Amino acid sequence: MHIEILVEDSSGEKLLQVLLPRLLGRQGAPHTWRLHAYKGIGRIPPRLVVKGDPTKRILLDQLPRLLRGYGKTPGIDAVVVVLDSDSRDCAAFLAELQAAASICNPAPQTLFRLVIEEIEAWYFGDQAALLAAYPKAKPDVLGRYAQDSICGTWELFADAVSSGGSAAIKKAGWPLPGQIKHEWAEKIGPLMDPDRNTSPSFGKFKAGLLRLIATKR
Repeated sequence: MHIEILVEDSSGEKLLQVLLPRLLGRQGAPHTWRLHAYKGIGRIPPRLVVKGDPTKRILLDQLPRLLRGYGKTPGIDAVVVVLDSDSRDCAAFLAELQAAASICNPAPQTLFRLVIEEIEAWYFGDQAALLAAYPKAKPDVLGRYAQDSICGTWELFADAVSSGGSAAIKKAGWPLPGQIKHEWAEKIGPLMDPDRNTSPSFGKFKAGLLRLIATKR
């Protein structure tokens, strides 16, 4: 089975580069995949009429065009779209995504998966990996996190593991936030075990992928 996987930013791509072989097996044995990182989430265009500049690589702005293109491309069995939910209502957001996919013609088999609220929820979900990567993480901050809650996840994570916390990162401004998120993916990702992750959104991502590959071997 071949899967195209779309993520909204490059730190998510870096994490999935590590995790996908643990979920799908070694590349090409028998499944294959390609990861595509975008530069932001954007929004689904009204009436699915794509007017945005594709070179800006904003994921949802281009989603109708992408799905139609994948639907016309031989050899693509499925598309997986991984997005942060941020503060959105998850049920309404998923319904919007699925409705958009359903009227793309042709459209590939498409699986949408939401991270609640941000990708750092998946790091919180594997505390053993988190603490192995950041043994000086602040236990009082870690203890304040309720798994997959809407709480300013990346800021809380930064307060737990980064010198000066989220305030220092925000004060420094771009590109430091992106660089820090890359560092988290690089340090924690290789230590993560998909089977012990307690994040419900990670569990749904994992289960969805496993269901996909179970349909074609």
